[in-house]
Amino acid sequence: MALPGRSRNRTTTGTAPRGRGRLAAAALAAGIGLTGLVTTPAGADVPPPDEGWTLTFGDDFTGAAGAAPGDDWQVDTGRGYPGGPDGWGTGEVQTYTADPENLQQDGDGNLVITPRRDESGAWTSSRIETRRGDFKAAEGGVLRIEGRIRMPDVAADGALGYWPAFWALGSPYREDLWSWPTIGEFDIMENVNAENRVYGVLHCDVSPGGSCDETDGLAASRECPDSTCQEAFHTYRFEWDRSGEVEELRWYVDGQQYHSVRESDVDAAAWQNMTSHDGYFVLLNVAVGGQFPDKNSGITTPTEATEPGHPMLVDYIAVYNR
Repeated sequence: MALPGRSRNRTTTGTAPRGRGRLAAAALAAGIGLTGLVTTPAGADVPPPDEGWTLTFGDDFTGAAGAAPGDDWQVDTGRGYPGGPDGWGTGEVQTYTADPENLQQDGDGNLVITPRRDESGAWTSSRIETRRGDFKAAEGGVLRIEGRIRMPDVAADGALGYWPAFWALGSPYREDLWSWPTIGEFDIMENVNAENRVYGVLHCDVSPGGSCDETDGLAASRECPDSTCQEAFHTYRFEWDRSGEVEELRWYVDGQQYHSVRESDVDAAAWQNMTSHDGYFVLLNVAVGGQFPDKNSGITTPTEATEPGHPMLVDYIAVYNR
């Protein structure tokens, strides 16, 4: 979910905070692996970590129906951060709210983010971010951020302008709203116009240009395995691996890797700038419209045919460290 005001193209490759202490304790006690992730039902608990991993943060959204996300999350509202670029820096047309019509837990273990359009044609939706901004890989370690998500189930002209996203942004952005892309951005899951396609993107360095080819970013995409991204839940995962001689970033859907960026692929100073700060915070949102120009899809622009009311469902979000 790229930031300040620009358009950006995407290249296509491949086939193509309510953190709960009980979750961490249970996970560490269980010590079992991440098996059955694709087939677990909606409302499943945060998976316990594989051996050697620690659950650093987790939310399985088990609040009462109609409840807001828990206290470990903050809700972003309006047309942008105060003092930052309008339209959240990407030309989005919606206004974000904390209204339960846009944002609530469903009582069945899911967070629900729903774009709405009122009688005047104005769009609203929601965006949340973790209060914590210290998620990072330790020296010699690995960070894993993952979520089990069902994208808005809408299609064809009714989907025009839908832009759901699950991503992480460098925490220095909270102090300097014009520091993008130097502070780094990891787009773990993005989708546009309800294509059956997940995009994974790294943003870094300077814009325009730089070693992350801004405003495009270093991107790849692929279709969701077995069922479309809209028909079913899929697990989207990002890893930042500092355990080898060369650091590497990796993107997965349902355990299948489809994108990677190595430290050697990026300017040394740019890599240092995006990895040496305190860490990242995690975001979830459904934008309407905006500058996600994929070379095939074009800008996400809602039309009169765009159908409001199709939610993104989030079963869980988890951050693991090894």
